[in-house]
Amino acid sequence: MPAEAVRAWLASSADALDEGSALAPEVIPRLAGAGLFGLGVPHEAGGRGGDTWEAVEAIAAVAEHSLAAAFAFWGQRAFIEYLLQSPNEGLRARWLPSLLAGSQAGATGLSNAMKYLGGIEALGITARRSASGWRLDGTVPWCTNLRPAGFVAAVAVAGPDGAAPLVAALPAGREGLVRSPDLDLIALRGSHTASLRIHTLALSPDDLLHDNANAFLPRVRPAFLTLQCGLSIGLSRAALAAAERSQGAGRGVLQAPLQAQRRALDEATGALRTGLGDGRFLAQPSALFRLRLALAETVQQAVQLELQAAGGRAYHRDQPLAFARHWREAAFIPIVTPSITQLRGELERREAA
Repeated sequence: MPAEAVRAWLASSADALDEGSALAPEVIPRLAGAGLFGLGVPHEAGGRGGDTWEAVEAIAAVAEHSLAAAFAFWGQRAFIEYLLQSPNEGLRARWLPSLLAGSQAGATGLSNAMKYLGGIEALGITARRSASGWRLDGTVPWCTNLRPAGFVAAVAVAGPDGAAPLVAALPAGREGLVRSPDLDLIALRGSHTASLRIHTLALSPDDLLHDNANAFLPRVRPAFLTLQCGLSIGLSRAALAAAERSQGAGRGVLQAPLQAQRRALDEATGALRTGLGDGRFLAQPSALFRLRLALAETVQQAVQLELQAAGGRAYHRDQPLAFARHWREAAFIPIVTPSITQLRGELERREAA
């Protein structure tokens, strides 16, 4: 879990990270300094050992203070997971040490790929063969943790001439890769979220996380989504704790729904941990989708209870409450890929089949 100094910094910086980008460059180095990126990474790979669930809980602990910081954490740790599951040992040796140390940012530009995996949309990057590998063209409309000082982004690429799609790692500074200014978001503005434009970018086999996205993406999806669920878990815990602290005269009626949401959160979190640990989500992705939906609903209910417990004070800017930020953060949970709409559509398709 985050060291006390990191927790204190996150608590004091949460509003600034939500509303602006001035502190964004500090997020990854501070989290790395606390050793958080090594959780669930084998000792022989330079990590701290343990399992992936430890990383989920660390993301949740950060999200209790700042969803912007937790979102960047998720991007970094998801990219680390891709390297751990990639057969490309050279790529892992090239990037893993700097990612664990926080001197390099890892960006998971696979939102489009996860939609592709669900049959929702085509891949946004295409490849044509070249003498040394491939040339890429396309866009990544939304990608988090694109730290201008240095990043490497994971993307999925439609293979040339009907070949299997690829999963590649694209480093900042390569000719043909252009990062946009940070997106003009209503919240999470300290997460270094931007878009990428790709034009005739040279890609070699050394840059591949995997040469078949259809095989790789289903394998990394359980970690991708479970790590992402840490955002919902942490924000739910923060909102419920705030609601419990705010209960005053006349608000005892909220005790029962607060207990119900706490139970729902604990049950979904426990099921998530069990499913990740025993590997069932590989063969039963629908079970993981339903837990993601359940946790997203818990976030919305928790923030509503926080509002009801605080009453009119929640609407005052001069009150020392985090409700306004929690409200904006909660608005992000249903739309982060895979979105709630996409997951429901995928479940309907699977049930119909």
